[in-house]
Amino acid sequence: MKLSNDTLSVLKNFGSINQGLLFKQGKTLKTVSSLKNILAEATINEEIPTEFGVYDLNNFLSVVSLHKDDPSFEFSDNNVVIVGNGGRSKILYRFCAGNLINTPPEKALTMPDPEVSFSLSAEDFEWILRAASVLSSPQIAIESDGTKINIVTLDLQNDSAHTDSLELPVTGTGDKFRMIFKTEVISKLMSGSYDVKISSKGISQFTNQKNPIKYWVTTEPGSKFEKAE
Repeated sequence: MKLSNDTLSVLKNFGSINQGLLFKQGKTLKTVSSLKNILAEATINEEIPTEFGVYDLNNFLSVVSLHKDDPSFEFSDNNVVIVGNGGRSKILYRFCAGNLINTPPEKALTMPDPEVSFSLSAEDFEWILRAASVLSSPQIAIESDGTKINIVTLDLQNDSAHTDSLELPVTGTGDKFRMIFKTEVISKLMSGSYDVKISSKGISQFTNQKNPIKYWVTTEPGSKFEKAE
């Protein structure tokens, strides 16, 4: 079996969310952060033949990257052999037990009916993350006065902090809200355009418009929603 560049990109992204990963048989990969504030699910092209655990995903990817010639993977019960260098190199990589890895729940997460829905372009997503980084903003908020929707960088603990407000090209519904997220969590999403759904019950869903990957992200304390009368 070989792993495509798209799958390797997903694994690299998952490595920023959770150190380890429990691969399940099939084409679906899931991971969750230690604080349970972001859960990710991706569909890959490859069919994983067996369940196995990787304790240090970034180390695993570093091992894979040793081979520059599109290595293949040969699975057994306790390890995978990574074959490269024209078949001359065979790296035996040991699996770990699944109970040593922080894993997402088996039951699929049900997204509540969202009060806030909009599309976020790749350009706007990149802009707000850059602004948050340059301005050292620990939080990002989606907010509306009922007519306009803005995505804002801010520091809830510092009223004198620099901020950026980017008006999104969508029309408000009359609802007033302020949905707050940690910048460090939002920055873990892969780059790209997203369909965004946010529920006042404290959970949101970001679905990548190009790649088969989606994220569920919790909102932070202080988030609020006021339905239009």
